[in-house]
Amino acid sequence: MTNFYLGCAVWAFQGWSGDFYPRGSRSTEYLNLYSDRLLTVEVNSTFYVIPDRQTLERWAASTPNNFRFCPKYPKQLSHNGLLLPFLEQGQNFLKLMAALGDRLGVIFMQLPPSYSPQNFDDLSQFLTAIASNSPHRLALEIRHRDWFELIHSDRLNGLLSSLGIGRVLLDSRPIYDAASPPITQQRRKPNLPLQPVVTAPFSIVRFVSHPQADLNFKFWQEWTGYLQEWLAKGTEVYFFVHCPIEERSPHNAKNFQEILEKANLAIPPLPWQSLTPPPQQLTLWS
Repeated sequence: MTNFYLGCAVWAFQGWSGDFYPRGSRSTEYLNLYSDRLLTVEVNSTFYVIPDRQTLERWAASTPNNFRFCPKYPKQLSHNGLLLPFLEQGQNFLKLMAALGDRLGVIFMQLPPSYSPQNFDDLSQFLTAIASNSPHRLALEIRHRDWFELIHSDRLNGLLSSLGIGRVLLDSRPIYDAASPPITQQRRKPNLPLQPVVTAPFSIVRFVSHPQADLNFKFWQEWTGYLQEWLAKGTEVYFFVHCPIEERSPHNAKNFQEILEKANLAIPPLPWQSLTPPPQQLTLWS
């Protein structure tokens, strides 16, 4: 049983065909191909559209036993002001996610930049109600900069710890640290401080990598230290590698896997590493 899951943010990216996926792969094959290569995926699509039960069951049936989905809480429930008015709909969403069965990892909610520590009472009441009525593991990502001030972060971390809710750790430093004009126009993730805290028996890391592999190295090294400590304590970690140039995301994830292996961390191999590359097809003119 592993406690480290490495993956990307999506599986249905057409630009991976011919590289991460075999050339000519159909979109209906993408999830199966993805789960043959990586161990987990963010389900960002649930942020925009809530799938039906049949879709969730089909996703689960398309993946191996050791694969995990981490659905994102719907935007219509998290980005419309206060959370409490949407409590019932939120509870219904969590119940629906049970259709993923044992493929369900952690459900995470991302709060908008407008949701500040002034809304702490709303957040506390909402999370307390959600956590007490759901068997699923939950995590929270905050975007308002004031949450990162010590007085507010301590209060937030205390609340999350008391409820067994994880704190999503967003690390966008690689794309802001490097002076890289091509990336400047593609920085869609916020530039927020990193607070590497663990508030539950599990953690979600969203790492926004730079497409130039070597510019991620010093951050990979730092994360290797955190993971070594957390995994040794039994923390279950879901580590998602993003990239402004999506074509690079899987390869950056694989680079990180290799760094962790060289550091002798007790992590499972990526299924991708055991796949035999398809033979090159001969053409009429070969």
